[in-house]
Amino acid sequence: MARSGNNVVVHVLVAMVVLWDGAAAGAAALPLPDLETTTTMNDTVTGSLSADFHLESCPDLHSMVRSAVQAARNQDVQITAGLLRIFFHDCFPQGCDASLLLDKTHPGSEQHVHPQNAGLNHKALQLIESIRDMVHRRCGERSVSCADILAVATSHAVNLAGGPFINMQLGHRDSVDPAQPWQVQTLPAPTADVTTLFNSFAGKGFVNAIDVVALSGAHTVGKARCSSFSDRTNNPNDDGFARELAAFCAGDGNRQHNLDVITPDSFDNRYFADLINRKGVLTSDQALTNDGRTAWIVNVFAHDQANFFQKFAQAMEKMSRLTSPGGVKARRNCFKRDAGVNIQTTVAAAGSGDDESQLAASA
Repeated sequence: MARSGNNVVVHVLVAMVVLWDGAAAGAAALPLPDLETTTTMNDTVTGSLSADFHLESCPDLHSMVRSAVQAARNQDVQITAGLLRIFFHDCFPQGCDASLLLDKTHPGSEQHVHPQNAGLNHKALQLIESIRDMVHRRCGERSVSCADILAVATSHAVNLAGGPFINMQLGHRDSVDPAQPWQVQTLPAPTADVTTLFNSFAGKGFVNAIDVVALSGAHTVGKARCSSFSDRTNNPNDDGFARELAAFCAGDGNRQHNLDVITPDSFDNRYFADLINRKGVLTSDQALTNDGRTAWIVNVFAHDQANFFQKFAQAMEKMSRLTSPGGVKARRNCFKRDAGVNIQTTVAAAGSGDDESQLAASA
């Protein structure tokens, strides 16, 4: 037992000097294949993506999006958290295709039937559509997909909140239908333990524990409804912070608590300090400090913000590579499926570049 304890101490000390990356980190923290050799259903069209996909067709894309996001943040700093959640919840089920943006008037809307997507930030959703309208007026109708606009807006929102700039991969197509219920249900639950988190992310090609912890760091901004952590407030036991949460919620599942209790409006590494201090709001967050496979990574990020920023940007860039076949180049309205578009036609023509044949029946 003493020898095992000494090995853990040495491992943590080494980790705090330099956070391993690539295959070494994957092998040490999570014994699964390297990300680069893992194929998932989302890897089918990633070869068409690039960070400068719209450089020639819409050279002002980034400046337009950044200005719009800055104006929105001036009105409500929660825009950053809202965009992060929408981006993650859109990309995770079946790839970054703006299927989540199809509104509740659409049959099977991901917003309507799935508790995982309850309480999406309405202002953030509206912001994506308003940017889409501005971009299409400037660069041409269907010039940039709603999925790409969401990715770019999320990157700038993180950066404007004090975080890193994320080199999002662009060139995604917009889905004409929502993701299937079973796909949406792959989103990790706020009550998940570390093994469940690993399994969920591995199914999307994220086999590196550092990526999983880094992406959890998105909770350094935003709020959670009391209903999302009721498992903690209903059973506070001897956890002092759980008792604080129970008192805050007072039985009201709709009350919202900051996920980062120190600097909730800034994108920084203080969320990890919260976890070390046993003040993680969600069970899935606090679990990261209770498992040896992730506790050392939390410790590194809590003491090295630059390291966290680097790993977070890399993990988000990986997330932006997730794609799905089919769809159209860009929807005319982010909230609506284009009238007359047939899903079988779009899937058959995907990758051909012939959007005219896909959209010939569109209104």
